[in-house]
Amino acid sequence: MQAITQIWNTSVIATNGGINVTVGDITLVLILLLAGYLLSRLVEFLLARKLAHTELRADAVDIIKRVSFYAIMILVGITTLSLLGIPITAFAFATGAIAIGVGFGAQNIINNFISGWILIAERPIRLGDFIEIDGNLGVVEHVGTRSTRIRRVDGVHLLVPNSKLLENTVTNWTLEDQYTRTSVRVGVAYGSEIERVRELFLQAVLEQPEVIEKPKPEIVFDDFGDNALIFEALLWCDVLGEKPLRQVRSEIRFRLHALLKDAEIVVAFPQRDIHLYTQTPLAIKLDRETDR
Repeated sequence: MQAITQIWNTSVIATNGGINVTVGDITLVLILLLAGYLLSRLVEFLLARKLAHTELRADAVDIIKRVSFYAIMILVGITTLSLLGIPITAFAFATGAIAIGVGFGAQNIINNFISGWILIAERPIRLGDFIEIDGNLGVVEHVGTRSTRIRRVDGVHLLVPNSKLLENTVTNWTLEDQYTRTSVRVGVAYGSEIERVRELFLQAVLEQPEVIEKPKPEIVFDDFGDNALIFEALLWCDVLGEKPLRQVRSEIRFRLHALLKDAEIVVAFPQRDIHLYTQTPLAIKLDRETDR
């Protein structure tokens, strides 16, 4: 017991101002900080559960949780030092040495940490946003203090450093809303009634519940192709992500195919006229079983 008491009262930090920090003081600080950490997590959990029933977006709830957690931890730290009679200036030398070491050895970490708080404050990228970076399309699942987790359209998770999201060009498809513009093309045979084709194409587009009416979908006679008259539908959809967008285009094509078939309008396909020039007549042999 005497040995434990001696270790407990062993001085670790002594200043000229008469401040003496012992092993016991540091142990109490660690215990109180651990208790404060658990309390912060509990408050964060209760706050998140309370805000989940409000109209706040998921990213706003996450910001409130994170700010409240760090605010409580800072208050717990200051209160702990005050209760123990340890002024913050007692750690000035230690914090200075740590700052120098961090400055040289962890520049990227600090850069990403600061970038994370900039993303949280400015919110150019939020939870649930559908973004594109370096050719990767995906939904933002978590904006951390060091990196951002993105779930790609193929299900793979990407961990992107926060600084990269600020320094590089990022396409945010849902920054203001989740309306996405897309197009569908079809080619019909020459000689088709083009006004009828436009009506049927517009009907197939408007029948899809994901297609919004404003801006109004447009049917464009795009070109006289080699084998077909090319029409293109320009439309806006209320969807999030590439997969549901592809599904909308697929449903439009299914419906358009049925409408064109009922109207006896042929969906064009490549055709070629072949002319053979020979000196002697060609003998064509048919298969008697299939008459070919």
